[in-house]
Amino acid sequence: MDLDLAGKRALVTGSTLGIGRAIAAALAAEGASVIVNGRDAERVARAVREIPGPGGVAGCAADLSTADGAATLADFATQDGPIDILVNNAGMFTVKEFFDIEDADWQAMFDLNVMSAVRLSRALMPAMLESGWGRIVFIGSDQSSKPNPSMAHYAMTKTALVSIARSLAERTRETGVTVNTVQVAPTWTDGVDAFMHQMAEIEGTTPEEMSKGYFAEGEGRTSLLQRWARPEEIAAFVVFLCSPLASAINGAAPRADGGMVRSLF
Repeated sequence: MDLDLAGKRALVTGSTLGIGRAIAAALAAEGASVIVNGRDAERVARAVREIPGPGGVAGCAADLSTADGAATLADFATQDGPIDILVNNAGMFTVKEFFDIEDADWQAMFDLNVMSAVRLSRALMPAMLESGWGRIVFIGSDQSSKPNPSMAHYAMTKTALVSIARSLAERTRETGVTVNTVQVAPTWTDGVDAFMHQMAEIEGTTPEEMSKGYFAEGEGRTSLLQRWARPEEIAAFVVFLCSPLASAINGAAPRADGGMVRSLF
């Protein structure tokens, strides 16, 4: 399907690995000019080399947990013109019991997961409104609707993104700009792989057994997919939302969660 993205300029944050990398690659394959971002300059350079696309791929290393990092990325992204598509994907997660989450943990999670999206949306959305077309997609989580008590600080940030996105969407009335949040399924990424190996070593088992237990008796037992989503599956949905074909979807928080959330709406 031609998603009519040729000639669009897209910025995907946190896009050297995992879901962000898959989204950047899918946008590039559709003909968009894509800017990738991460904190590690070598990973950024590798992504630029490895992601093919007729519109070209550029990269900018910046730490989006800081205001300076967000400003650096915004300046880089707009040096050749305004951004048409912003995918706020940068984020982190940790598993920690509520009573063990310290103030610094809450702040670090909020600074990266929420404030990076706030700062970049504030910097790039006005030009979209002025031109009359644009797409902003926030990458949320099933945790946006179904908070894990062992990930309260992470779930808080993902729920905040839904509210922020809806607030921004209210500013798009009678324009061609849309702002949405995708509530993403548990997805097998490099971060999840590393976490599973770490936990398996602690528990004296294997990552495969840890994954099986997650879906059989853990939080993943409500999943209808009953497996980890692939980054490419999430990317396909996000890229559709970024396209002109999704013009009627605005201010929404659609779920690509594999049926994790037991809810009609």
